Formats: sequence, structure tokens, C-alpha cells
Amino acid sequence: MTHRDIALLLADAADEVEIGIAPTQAVLRGGRRRRARRWAVATATALVIAGTSGAVAVAGLPGGGEPGQVATEPSPERRNLSFPERTTLATGTEDGKGWRVLVDVWPAPRDKAEAHAVWNAMADFGQHPPEAKVPSELIGRITYFVHRRYGDEQTTVMENTVPESETHSGRDLVGGAVTLEPREDGPARLAIGSVAKSAQRVGCAWKDGTRTVVQRDPAGTVTGTDHLAIRPAEGSPFDWFVCLAPKGTEFRNAEVTR
Repeated sequence: MTHRDIALLLADAADEVEIGIAPTQAVLRGGRRRRARRWAVATATALVIAGTSGAVAVAGLPGGGEPGQVATEPSPERRNLSFPERTTLATGTEDGKGWRVLVDVWPAPRDKAEAHAVWNAMADFGQHPPEAKVPSELIGRITYFVHRRYGDEQTTVMENTVPESETHSGRDLVGGAVTLEPREDGPARLAIGSVAKSAQRVGCAWKDGTRTVVQRDPAGTVTGTDHLAIRPAEGSPFDWFVCLAPKGTEFRNAEVTR
């Protein structure tokens, strides 16, 4: 078996990986222009960024599984360069099909040798660092890929490469909304985003006037069906939230409320 075959088998044992990606556009966060948070999905969606001022910018963009995986606190040191750290952020079931949101975080290489190792490992997983054209551009930077699974189909919905030291603070929020099902059209009901590690509560507003509030879960709690929360992700310098709109409506905006 090739290295790729072994890597994919191990990934399948953890979460049955099938990944595809495509770039999008630059956005704003916290009132300052930033590198693109890249969304790559096959669905119509909306992108929202809210900073410490509470302002929200929205732009239209082209747009799974079983419960029980524990969301863990990021570890201070990790030098396994062959695989990403994977954390399940949320799970649920709708119309008899399971859905899941998970994130893969690749470590920041320290030198050119480690950069080549991470670059090649990503390629084995079918993942490609956004904007980096050569391995050396990964030095000192983590790369993450957020995936949405619905039933047996999984799609990458967000990707970025950021400095290892980058953090969110206050009410910073970077995220967007996609359809729950991997389809070309439909309501953008599934909101996903990253927030500061100090954030305790995120409010997601829907177009029918209702609102969903997710709160921070205690460390080490189980990511269970229909229990959505703010959670840490292994290797990520910021935490993550997931909200799901009720049927018949879709995403309007989101903000850190505490």
C-alpha cells in the first residue's frame, strides 16, 4: 500500500474523509482588512464577519454523522506532521440523515524541512493550503479545513492558512452559513464560525425573526446530537461554534453576545 492509501484508511477510520476545495474572496474582520477566509462549497451561502464594534458584513458566495466524539482542549505541543488534528464541532440528525461539522488543523512548520513534510502530507489527504504557492510559505502558519457532512457526502466549506500567533479577541467572529445539504440551492441554515477563546455566548439570528443562542461547553464534554455549543478545536488558536436554523428560514447574522 502507498503512503496515501494508508493515510486515507486511517482518516476513514476516524471520520471517513472525502475532501474537495475551491477558493473564494477576501473579507473583513474587526474593522480591518484580513487575508481571505476561504469558503469552498457547492451551495449558495452568505458570509458574515462581526468585529469588536459589532458591525456585520454579508456577502453572497457559492456554497456530518454520528454523535459521541469528545471535543478536546488544544495541546501546547504537537510535532506529528503526517496528519491533521481533527475535532468534531457539532452533530445532528434531520430527516433520518446524520450531519456533522468537523475541522482539520495542520501544525505550523518550524523550518523548510517541516514545511515540506506538512505540504506533502496535505497532498496525501487531498488538501491544499490556500494561497501558499510553495512549502516554505507554511512556516510559522497553521492551516485549517472545515468540513460539512450530510449523510455519506462530505464537503470542505472553509479553509485558511493563518499565523500560528493569530487570535480572536473580544467580540471578533469569522464565519458564514451554508446549506445543511450539499446542494446547489436552498436556504443557508448551517452557520459556522470561529470566535475568541474568551467568548461565552454566540447569537445566531434567522430571517424569520427567531434566534438561536449557543453557549460555551465545559472542557471535555461530549459533542452530542442536537447539543450545539462553542468548543475548542485541537491545534486551533481560536474556538468554534455551529448554529442550525429551523426549517423554513435561513441565516441573517451572528454575533458574540458575551
